[in-house]
Amino acid sequence: MVGKLRDEFVAGRLSHETFLHRVNVVLETKRKADLPPLVADLPAESARGGGRLLIGWLRGTWSRVADAAAHATAAPRTMVPARKPDRPPTTTMSAAPERRKPHSLQFPRAVGDRFTIGRDATCDLAIADMTVSRQHAQLERTPDGWLLSDLESSNGTRVNGWRVRGQVPVRVGDLVSFGSLEVIFTA
Repeated sequence: MVGKLRDEFVAGRLSHETFLHRVNVVLETKRKADLPPLVADLPAESARGGGRLLIGWLRGTWSRVADAAAHATAAPRTMVPARKPDRPPTTTMSAAPERRKPHSLQFPRAVGDRFTIGRDATCDLAIADMTVSRQHAQLERTPDGWLLSDLESSNGTRVNGWRVRGQVPVRVGDLVSFGSLEVIFTA
């Protein structure tokens, strides 16, 4: 049923809101008898034959995009520099907000070896900032120092401007960004 609704949405016969509403009804329904009215106003199966070629092409394209995304995320985790804009800003854009001074943050002194950072109150370091994910990052104490890893946060973690992928060593004086919040680690 969801596949049929998707096909009708791709063909342009359902608006985005209608598609989302009907898929929601399909997923929440408990009786099969509630499903037929969701597609009763749509063209019969035989009238949809002309759009099959387009739908097949879209499915193939989507499959290739999904495969490329899966391949890109399967690469080894390393630090990647922040991407610079391709072109200068236009004159119609407003100026960037003034940069705030980064906060000072001490390395944890507690006995544990792992410390979570995020917006969730259960984190060892809870940060009340909407650009910080609930479970944003993790600090791990090792014999050689501290390692920082991003926990697949939405807005990313950066050390000295470099995006964190995998575990990255952090030291006193490093500028670390959790979302848009910037901190400098101190002793």
